[in-house]
Amino acid sequence: MMSKRIRVLIVDDSALVRQLLSQGLSQDPSLEVIGAVSDPYQARDAIMKLDPDVLTLDVEMPRMSGLEFLKRLMPQYPLPVVMVSSLTKRGARTTLDALDAGAVDFVAKPKASSPSAVSRLMQELKTKIKIASSANVSHWKGKKIAVSTNVIQRAAPTGVEAIAIGASTGGTDATRVVLERIPRGAPPIVVVQHMPPGFTQMYAKRLNQQCPSYVCEGENGQELETGSVYIAPGGLQTQICRRNGRLVLNIFEGESVQGLRPSVDVLMLSFAEVLGKHAVGTVLTGIGRDGALGLKAMRDKGARCFSQDENTSIVFGMPREAYANGAAERLVPIDEMAEVLLRAKVGGHDS
Repeated sequence: MMSKRIRVLIVDDSALVRQLLSQGLSQDPSLEVIGAVSDPYQARDAIMKLDPDVLTLDVEMPRMSGLEFLKRLMPQYPLPVVMVSSLTKRGARTTLDALDAGAVDFVAKPKASSPSAVSRLMQELKTKIKIASSANVSHWKGKKIAVSTNVIQRAAPTGVEAIAIGASTGGTDATRVVLERIPRGAPPIVVVQHMPPGFTQMYAKRLNQQCPSYVCEGENGQELETGSVYIAPGGLQTQICRRNGRLVLNIFEGESVQGLRPSVDVLMLSFAEVLGKHAVGTVLTGIGRDGALGLKAMRDKGARCFSQDENTSIVFGMPREAYANGAAERLVPIDEMAEVLLRAKVGGHDS
């Protein structure tokens, strides 16, 4: 018996792009394109009439931008949305705004229109639509975008030298929620968020404006400083190592791991090797099992390790895998994660 197909509504002002996406997605037997419309006003009517499972939404459109439409849509009619963005700086900035406003994920339009580039785009879009179809976006119902958070009081010394965070689908918002509550003076934090090159730099700049700590995109050889957060750059692998007694970033091209670069596993395996029990790690929302191996290595060396719980995860894939293989000692709601990470003491008995 054939399983129910995922019903997709395409929103793009370009007739050529609508045709391209419709034809490409329709080739996948698990997807059904139920409509393709040119602007958010048509999209609003189509959503009510057709009840899609997933929406693909162009970022830049006339009359009303995709971002503005998303901000209006999610609090009233939460729906898994995959944004279709440009690779420009402006496009990257708007895409991050869209992720903040509730989009599950995004794909970047290739700069070249060669058949191979279009084929890669379609494959990525198909994969992300399938992931988005199972995403939990119900918490956006009635939600206001701007949410104030209180920075937690600095915990007593715990013996932790650094903190590792790994995330994928839904992770831009989850990581922000954690970092907004981390006070200045906390141990250095290294974050792997699955994103392409260019977007990680923009993401770091945005977090730097939103969080108490200094946030930057990591650079090879950069020393880890107290009160700082380092975002692993897209398209490269990130590890930590010691040089002259100081913790530094080791960023290199390397091979993709499970098709991922940066990889959470690569980062966390280095945490296990370099820091042993003097580290804390967490795996947040995301598809797949990246991080399960690395977090398990950290825990086996005595580090304190946690995963985001199912109720607050957009996609409970990576956290579930980390918990199932014994890597995470417990599941933690995202709004409690910052405090758990900061109060996790070496050897247990949290402060």
